[in-house]
Amino acid sequence: MATDGAADRRRPPPQTLSAGNNGNCVMSLSNRLRLMPNKDHKAESYEDLEQLEFSPLLFSSLERYLPPTMLNASRDLKLQYMRDILLRYSPESERTRVQRHREYRQKIITHYQPLQRELYTLQAEKFFVPSFLRAISENTEDSFRSILSEPSPGVYTFEMLQPDFCDLLVTEVENFQGWVHETNFRVMRPNTMNKYGCVLDDFGLETMLDKLMEDFIRPMSKVFFPEVGGSTLDTHHGFVVEYGIDRDVELGFHVDDSEVTLNVCLGKQFSGGDLFFRGVRCDKHVNSETQSEEIFDYPHVPGHAILHHGRHRHGARATTSGRRVNLLLWCRSSVFRELKKYQKDFSNWCGECKREKKERQRQSIAATKLEILKINGQTA
Repeated sequence: MATDGAADRRRPPPQTLSAGNNGNCVMSLSNRLRLMPNKDHKAESYEDLEQLEFSPLLFSSLERYLPPTMLNASRDLKLQYMRDILLRYSPESERTRVQRHREYRQKIITHYQPLQRELYTLQAEKFFVPSFLRAISENTEDSFRSILSEPSPGVYTFEMLQPDFCDLLVTEVENFQGWVHETNFRVMRPNTMNKYGCVLDDFGLETMLDKLMEDFIRPMSKVFFPEVGGSTLDTHHGFVVEYGIDRDVELGFHVDDSEVTLNVCLGKQFSGGDLFFRGVRCDKHVNSETQSEEIFDYPHVPGHAILHHGRHRHGARATTSGRRVNLLLWCRSSVFRELKKYQKDFSNWCGECKREKKERQRQSIAATKLEILKINGQTA
C-alpha cells in the first residue's frame, strides 16, 4: 500500500483498492480497557526492555487506557496485562514478523552513521514555521483554522516545515541511501507500491516522528478527525518517497493504511505530481463511484503539508520533470481499529455509507407519507 497515486480524473479505475498492511495491534473491549485515555496519567517507559513482541511505544500509549485499578500497579504487572490483550489478537506469524523487523532495524542503527544528527531529536523552533508553532501552542480549533485551508471537505493544507529542515532531511535520506548502496544492504521500501524512498523509522528517526505525531499531529487530528480516532493516535509509519523520470513517476489510485495521513513536500525542483482526491470510503465501498463534489486536485508546494483521512481515496499524477521528495506519516489508532471491527455502518465518515443512509431515510419518509395518504383515503 502506498501514499500517493494516479488514476482517471473523474472516476476510480476498475481495479480493487485495499489498505496497506504494515502491521497494527488492537485491543480487546472484553478486558474493559477505557475508551478514553486518562490524560493525567504519566505512562511508564518500556524502551529499556528487550525482546518485546510489540513496540515499546505502543505499551506506553496503551497504558493510558488501562482500567483505573491498574494504573498504579507495578510496571511488570501492567506490561503483562497489556501483553496478554495484544497477544490475543496478534497471530504468531505477525509477532515473528515484528521481531524480525526489530532485529533488522537494530542492525541498521548499529552500523549506520547519521550525517545530520540534529534531525534525530525534534527541535520545534528549527523544524517548523512560526505560524504552525503558534497554532499548536494555542491548541484550539480557532488557532488551527487560522493557519490552514480546507479546499475540499476533510482535506486540510497549511505551511509547516522550514526550508532548512526540508534540505537537512533530504540530505540525510541521500546519505542513508548512499550507505545502503555501498554496503549492499537490502533495504525495505516504504510500501508495496513505491520502488524508491525509505522508511525513516528504520534508521533511527522513529522517536522523533513519534513525538511529531503525539505533540503536533494528534492535537489537530483530535479536532478534525474525531470520528476515526484522531484523539487516540498511538502508532505511526514514517517514510520518504521520491518521484522523477528516473524514479517512481506516478502512483496508483489507493487508500492508506492509516487513520490520518500527513503528507509534506520536501522539494526539490519539479513539475507535475499533483495529488487528486476522490472521496472517503470504508472497506465495503472503496470501489464505489465518485461524486462530482468529491473531486479535488492539489499541487504540491515545498514545506507545505496536507492532512487527510487515511481512507480518503487519492493518487498522484506523473512528475513530468525534476525530482519530488515527500515526507509521509501514517498515523494509526489501536482503539479505533478495534472498535471498527464491531461496526457495520460508517455513515459518520464514509461518503457512500452516508448517501445510503440518506436514501434509506428518504424511502422511509416516502413510505410513511404513502401509508398516511392511504389511511386518510379509507377514512374519507
